[in-house]
Amino acid sequence: MSEKNSEGKRTARERLIQEREAQKSRDKRRRVLVVASAVVGVLGLAAVAGVVAANSGGKKDDSDKAGPVVVPAGAVGPGKVAIPVGMVDAPSVLTVYEDMRCPACGMFENSMRDTINRLEKAGKIRAEYHLVSFIDNGVRGNGSKYAANALGCAQDAGKFHEYHDVLFRNQPEETDDAFGKKTYLLELAGKVPGLRSATFDACVEKGTHAGWVGAVQADFDKSTYKATPTVLLNGEPIFPQKGSEQISPANLVKWVEAANKGKRVGTKAPEPAAPASAPASAPASGAPAPGGSASKAPASGSASRSPGAAVGR
Repeated sequence: MSEKNSEGKRTARERLIQEREAQKSRDKRRRVLVVASAVVGVLGLAAVAGVVAANSGGKKDDSDKAGPVVVPAGAVGPGKVAIPVGMVDAPSVLTVYEDMRCPACGMFENSMRDTINRLEKAGKIRAEYHLVSFIDNGVRGNGSKYAANALGCAQDAGKFHEYHDVLFRNQPEETDDAFGKKTYLLELAGKVPGLRSATFDACVEKGTHAGWVGAVQADFDKSTYKATPTVLLNGEPIFPQKGSEQISPANLVKWVEAANKGKRVGTKAPEPAAPASAPASAPASGAPAPGGSASKAPASGSASRSPGAAVGR
C-alpha cells in the first residue's frame, strides 16, 4: 500500500507541475498577444500618419496653387478636358483616361503605341486623351500634375503627340517622382524636335495649365471611371478586353475595322487654335464620353485606382 500511495503522490505531483508549466505557457502567449496587438495598433497609427503625410505632399511651388483654368489649344469635349490626336473627321474615337505616373498606362501605351499611331495616320480613329493626376495624392509628389501641365504646353506648341510618346518611353517607377522635377520634363522635351522654346519652357515652369489639370481630374472624379487606364472605343470599354476578347494590337485593328465598316476615313487635320483662358466647366457625371455614349460601369481590369480605390500609349 505504501508503494502505491507513494506512486500516486508522485503522479499527482507531476500532473501539478505539468499544469503549472502549461499555465505559464498560456500566460506567456497571452502576454505576447497583448504586446503584439499593441505593436500592430502603433503601426496602424503610423501607417495612417504616413498616409496623411503623403497626401499633404512635400514643398509646393506656385504652380500648384489654384488659378484660372487656361485650356490648352484645341482641347475638345464638354469642359474642354480632352486633348485630341488624329483627323477631326475620323469615323471612330478612342477615348483614353491615363495618369502619366501610372505603370499600367505605360504598359498599355508602349505595347499599343505603334498600332494607335498607324490607325490615327490612316484617318481611322481620333484619340482623345484625359490626363488625370490622382497618383500624386496617393503616392506623394507632383509628377502627374506637372507632366499633364507640360503636355498641355506641348499641345499649345503642336507637339502633344510626340512629347506624350517621349514621356511614356521615359516613364519612371510609380513611386519615383521624377516627373515632379520640371528640369527633367524640359530635358525630355529636348528629345522632341522644335518643342523647346522660351514660351514652352515658361509654360512648364510657371504651370500655365495647372488649373486645367485640376479641372480634368475633377471631371474624372465625377465620372463612373475610377481607374487608369480606362480605354473606350466609341464609348465602349475595350481595356483590358472587349466582350470575351483581350485587347491586343491585332484585336484593336479588328474592332476599329468593324466599327468603321461602310464609313469613310478621316482626312481633315485639326487646325491650330490659341489656348483659351476662360474657366472650363466639367461635364456632369455620366455624360457621354467624347465620340460615343459612355458606359455606366468602369472598364474592368483597369489597374491604377483613383483615391479611395496603377497598362497607356
